[in-house]
Amino acid sequence: MIILIPAYEPTEKILLLIDEINQNSNYSILIVNDGSTENCLPIFEQAANKGCIILSHDSNQGKGAALKTAFSYIIRHLSDNDGVVCADCDGQHSWKDIQQVAAALPSYQNTLVLGSREFTGKVPLKSLIGNTITRGIFSFVSGHKINDTQTGLRGFSIDMLPWLLQIKGKRYEYEMNQLLEAKSSGYKIHSISIKTIYENNNKGSHFHPLYDSIRIYLPIMKFSLSSVSCGIIDLLLFFILNWLTGNLVISVVGARIISSISNYLVNQKLVFKAKKYLTMTMVKYYCLAVMILVGNYLMIELFTQTSDIPLFFSKIFTEGLLFIVSYYAQRNFIF
Repeated sequence: MIILIPAYEPTEKILLLIDEINQNSNYSILIVNDGSTENCLPIFEQAANKGCIILSHDSNQGKGAALKTAFSYIIRHLSDNDGVVCADCDGQHSWKDIQQVAAALPSYQNTLVLGSREFTGKVPLKSLIGNTITRGIFSFVSGHKINDTQTGLRGFSIDMLPWLLQIKGKRYEYEMNQLLEAKSSGYKIHSISIKTIYENNNKGSHFHPLYDSIRIYLPIMKFSLSSVSCGIIDLLLFFILNWLTGNLVISVVGARIISSISNYLVNQKLVFKAKKYLTMTMVKYYCLAVMILVGNYLMIELFTQTSDIPLFFSKIFTEGLLFIVSYYAQRNFIF
């Protein structure tokens, strides 16, 4: 087993963790110095003297880049190990919790094993709020209910490393991308409860709330942007066709055919990155599209015939409701 620690500006805490690992196991320890300043060089030298493998970046490239550097090294030189457990260098992960994740790996093949913090006790407000919001959004768009989407304590089997190297991202967004792409790539996610450790109000963390949150939320937003953009196409085409023909059926059907082709291609290639056969997903997608189309027509007809709601607002309300239905169906049954 390999314990992988990406490190940027580490403190003496990393040496204490190394000692615990060495005293209680025969695990290999691989550390990536992600462009730390010269003041930290003695810490890395002591880590090397304790038997750790040290890889270095000349400048800070981000946590995702550090992990990928380590994964590439492991594939080339340490591929005979059972798995990799990634832990942070700032003291948030205890040896006991690292060992829990390592022990679980053999029982969970093709699975991303997470050390999930429980967020009880004295948790910094920014950490509590940030994880709560991210957890809720992630659950909605991905279908996975994960208690801790931002945990750095994660376990992987060796054969998952080539997949991990293909995932985009160089900084904190890389870990979110792992979770978002796991299901479509055929991997499961399993969480193990760990202790939440925040020393000195988590001031040792190099997570920047604004910039890194934007990086984390961007890959989540792509799940919604596809349907929104194609919905705009559908809306514009609907009113253009209605203006040209004056026929509600032609307007709804024509707009939906064109927008659905765009939506399918974007979802299949960019959003869900489905590995399933094109024919299978397309048949399911267009069965859903027919049902959505019928529902779209019936709802607009109902609103325009039984109420004084203008056509514009009827269309907007109908699309909003069917957007939710369509998204859940695509996520759970098609892609």
